[in-house]
Amino acid sequence: MALVAHDPSDSLLRALNARLNADAIVHVERLAGRGAVFGELDRPLPHWLGSQLTNLGIEALWSHQAEAVSLIRDRHSTVIATGTGSGKSLCYQIPIAEAVGDPIKPATALAIYPTKALAQDQLSSFSQLAPGNLIAATYDGDTDAATRNWVRQNANVVLTNPEMIHFGLLPFHERWATFFMRLRYVVIDELHVLRGMFGTHVGHLLRRLRRICESYGSSPTFVFSSATIGSPGQLASELCGLEVQEVSNDASPKGERLVALVDPTLTEGPRAARSANQVTTNLVSELVRSGHRTLAFCRSRAGSEVIAAEVARRHPDLAGKVRTYRGGYLAAERREIEAQLFSGQLGGVIATNALELGIDVGGLDACVLNGFPGTIASMWQQIGRSGREGQPSLGVLVAGEDQLDRYYLQHPDELFTRKPERAVVNLANPYVVDPHLRCGAYEKPLSHHDEIWWGDNLEDGVRRLVLNDDLRLRSRGDRIRAYWSGRGRPSAGVGLRSAFGTEVRIAFDDGTLVGTVERSRACDLVHPGASYLHQGRPYRVVSLDLDDGAAIVEPDDGTEYTMARTTIELRITSVDKTAKVGELGSGLGTVEVTSAVTGYQRREVLTGKILGHEDLDLPPSELITRGYWWTIPQEILDSAGLNEQQIPGALHGTEHAAIGILPLFTICDRSDVGGVSTALLADTNAPTIVIYDGHPGGAGIAELGFEFATRQLQATLEVLERCRCKDGCPSCVQSPKCGNWNEPLDKRGAIALLLAANLPTQRSLWP
Repeated sequence: MALVAHDPSDSLLRALNARLNADAIVHVERLAGRGAVFGELDRPLPHWLGSQLTNLGIEALWSHQAEAVSLIRDRHSTVIATGTGSGKSLCYQIPIAEAVGDPIKPATALAIYPTKALAQDQLSSFSQLAPGNLIAATYDGDTDAATRNWVRQNANVVLTNPEMIHFGLLPFHERWATFFMRLRYVVIDELHVLRGMFGTHVGHLLRRLRRICESYGSSPTFVFSSATIGSPGQLASELCGLEVQEVSNDASPKGERLVALVDPTLTEGPRAARSANQVTTNLVSELVRSGHRTLAFCRSRAGSEVIAAEVARRHPDLAGKVRTYRGGYLAAERREIEAQLFSGQLGGVIATNALELGIDVGGLDACVLNGFPGTIASMWQQIGRSGREGQPSLGVLVAGEDQLDRYYLQHPDELFTRKPERAVVNLANPYVVDPHLRCGAYEKPLSHHDEIWWGDNLEDGVRRLVLNDDLRLRSRGDRIRAYWSGRGRPSAGVGLRSAFGTEVRIAFDDGTLVGTVERSRACDLVHPGASYLHQGRPYRVVSLDLDDGAAIVEPDDGTEYTMARTTIELRITSVDKTAKVGELGSGLGTVEVTSAVTGYQRREVLTGKILGHEDLDLPPSELITRGYWWTIPQEILDSAGLNEQQIPGALHGTEHAAIGILPLFTICDRSDVGGVSTALLADTNAPTIVIYDGHPGGAGIAELGFEFATRQLQATLEVLERCRCKDGCPSCVQSPKCGNWNEPLDKRGAIALLLAANLPTQRSLWP
């Protein structure tokens, strides 16, 4: 599809055409600009605040801003779910500025952001609104002790992150007594990332926060800011436990935006770039060289490092103009990159979703997505990083090899018309409830009154914790309270991003820190002998000590990469629901998964050639979680023509394709779920495919998977049938995260199995 250059975005189109032939651009969507729609507040702002807005160039509010500000000023908890660049921050900054400047009862506010970088970015805009009255400060893990004391004593608006609320504020709430006593507003930015295990933790964290506020006599109003997602009011209400009003009619002006879908496999020429990494490298290089500030998003840390290294290797003239940005970097590295990006010193940044969030980087012209990011909400959030000053902008989705990417190449209209996905949390997960009850008891002894925060989960959780000697019951008259009976602060051992807790340090032998990795992923990513990339530099892991939480690395030449091999055993321990999916059986319940990394494969970076296999002896890990499954009767196997040797490959191929397509129906990615397929599972006494939640206790994904199982399998069959490969590829049955190195896999067998399953006639795939 040839792109015709025309004003006002002709230079962006030329940069795109310079690197891609017409066939590789499979779809182009031109999104016209639009004008603003303005609104009025229910009652005027104080004169001093209105004047300050005028001084900042804000003469009127867009209608969604006026609606949100009016709701928040009237103390209605509110979620603003509008597009990037729609001024969501101003919706809560105005009421906060008014509240802290109240001459009779000055208030405080707490703004919680999912990343440190986002809090830093928002700091200056807060202070501009009410100079003299509003004293805003960040309070995070990078804040030194002296500054922390100053913030507690002076700031009336504190910008922080969930971890700092968890580790640094609630356990020491007495030091913050005056602040909590006057707390009127709590802002939770980027609601859409609060899903799964992280969202579940934050839901309990907010209950602990409300509980402490009550003890100091305050009852803050909650304000959520979100990209467009399905049912934002429902998710916000689940997280804070209050009724939440929705504001979602975006009235902000937008510049013209061009969105192109690129299929790397259709590039042509003797030096054609036929992988998403190569195409992304070429596009970033061309856009930066032609003067367009560009942000590229990758789905993994390793991917961002590889592309940045390739840009530097192929284009020495861009050295110093393109850098990576991802989680795991040290604080000093993050601050340096952020400063260079904000100042315009950098022409391009290769990032993970650490920069997807609402950091306001003005002047970005283009965003390149190296693979579909997993959800419609994330796609628009990433593409929306460019064009935030109203200028024409370009978004390019370079399709990866995953099943979901290929599905959207075949159904491009769905990207622009489909309703956003739902995010799910599981507030009843005992693996999250219990740690937060420990923390709550440390902050203030638990009583029956706390049922207003935790409902039925309180009694069951306290019982478990008392039996485990974590809590001690004391009675006085007819009042019973539960006290923390352990040593130290329980929050120190509770990580919010997963249920696995602490991180593993990656360091040189002399102790110099290189980076960090989640403990739950350490055996896969930093096992002895593993290749590890950081800031484009390759390292080889010398040793891994899980007890000490340290992986020792040394510099490497970067010619090899490694793939871990994992063995998995699964048991179904309880069955909650059963159903039929065509002729297949379906179930939902609790599963116990035992996995161990038993070895790894060494491959050549340039060719992928296998260089060898190495054995490992690492301790197994156990996971009790939620899962759903499909059982295959013998008559279906007979109808599909599958013999005993073909069954494992057909099941395995179906499992991979089904996991790849699952994000169509719930916000998740491969790292959120796992799968097991076996020709005979003892608990079902039949060939079985199990998809399970990758987090202890589950995060709600299995429940949605069970609900949409029929549609999931319909979409799985379509992906398999429409894939152009003969015997299976990453676009259909292969998985980059397979612990068995994608062995065995039988694409034809998987198609035959699903056809024989007699699935219902396909309706709309969208829930």
